[in-house]
Amino acid sequence: MMLEPAQCAGDAPRTPHEQGPPDAPSSATPPPADPPTADPATRLPTPAPDARRRAEREQWMRRRRLERQLHDGAALRISALALQLGLFRHRVPDAEPDLHASIDSLQDELHAVLQELRDVAGKIYPSLLDEAGLGPALREAADRVDIPVQVDASADRFDPAAEGAAYFSVVECLAAMDAASAAERAAGGEPGEEPVEVAVRRVGDESDGWVLSVELRGVNVAHAGAMLDQVRRLGGTIDVAGGPGPGTITARIPCE
Repeated sequence: MMLEPAQCAGDAPRTPHEQGPPDAPSSATPPPADPPTADPATRLPTPAPDARRRAEREQWMRRRRLERQLHDGAALRISALALQLGLFRHRVPDAEPDLHASIDSLQDELHAVLQELRDVAGKIYPSLLDEAGLGPALREAADRVDIPVQVDASADRFDPAAEGAAYFSVVECLAAMDAASAAERAAGGEPGEEPVEVAVRRVGDESDGWVLSVELRGVNVAHAGAMLDQVRRLGGTIDVAGGPGPGTITARIPCE
């Protein structure tokens, strides 16, 4: 192997050809910097069962307050406005039949709006349930369905959350049975005429805690799942006896 002699002082400078190609720049690139690490996410602990039940009770309290606002606020103002229109109508001369008809139309619209507002408020928390308790409220609900329903309820009052959960669980069950009965009649069938029996009681004692017991006899036990959705958030339970088909559903809700 021949080595190229080094250039000595006084030698003529080498040509670019003699010097050879310049050193190629390094093709290696520095590695990318590591991205900044984000703070690790922190998962909040699952609320304890007692905390969940307190939150559910507070939710029912908010529903009851909202219903009262609608009932004592907007509904009363609409009623007052309809009354004022009626008084104004009597002051209009009989020679103005078109104006009379316009006022009557406005009154009809206000009454329709008032009824719709009451229907919405009742779906939030029925005023009769708030004022009179489960017995009267369930009897009124029974009058709205075509299937025969008998309500046996004591005069005991319970906390708003327990009463609300019990009421809506029973109403949803009755509505489902009423719809099934109507569909059977429409198909030419003959639905049973045995009444649904609803019994409401307070059971337990002060040491072990009070429980609101709602028993439905003669109902399709397939509706027990929907009732459980209403009561379990308050720590309630559902027991089923009989079935498939007609049987007994018993809801138990811890109450105050």
